[in-house]
Amino acid sequence: MKKKVPEFGNAVRPGLLELFFAFLRISAVTIGGGYVMFPMMKAELADAKGWVSDEEMVDYYALGQSVPGIIAMNVSTLIGFRKRGWAGAACAAAGMAAPSVVVILLVAAFLSRWFDHPWVQRAFSGIRAAVVALIIMAVWQVGKKSASKLPALGIAVSSFALIVFGGLHPVLLMLFGGVLGSIFFRKNVGGDEL
Repeated sequence: MKKKVPEFGNAVRPGLLELFFAFLRISAVTIGGGYVMFPMMKAELADAKGWVSDEEMVDYYALGQSVPGIIAMNVSTLIGFRKRGWAGAACAAAGMAAPSVVVILLVAAFLSRWFDHPWVQRAFSGIRAAVVALIIMAVWQVGKKSASKLPALGIAVSSFALIVFGGLHPVLLMLFGGVLGSIFFRKNVGGDEL
């Protein structure tokens, strides 16, 4: 008997190729890593396709950055697994990785000698500035969902202060946040917060 993969969000179960191409599109047009991809993933997967809710997107990003590896790859693999099991995880991860592999191979083969050219350096300066804006947008979107209640806002502000001013390691703060979250945000069996 085939085990049913649990679904979430409002959409029907996507096809494997649909998963592959959704993550391929996201990865192909994003420069700057996982945080920069958050607005695009949210627009594509939550807003347009309904595969995940906004809250689930934030949860997957939190989990994706809490485990070793590249955030965007972790998130795509988790979503692929949740929607279609191991095959979905493989297709989503392959879609996320394919554009980067192609670009890295092209850069290594043809463009590495042009990196020191002034025009290329200016272009990268502009790209870096745009990436900062995308990261700020991702922080804003995640913050609206994650710190919408007073205890969550307190945890977020305290964590920020402890990292910036106290020099605490982020892993310790994630563990501390998990403990506080389990105390303040318990859910009953039906899924409603207590």
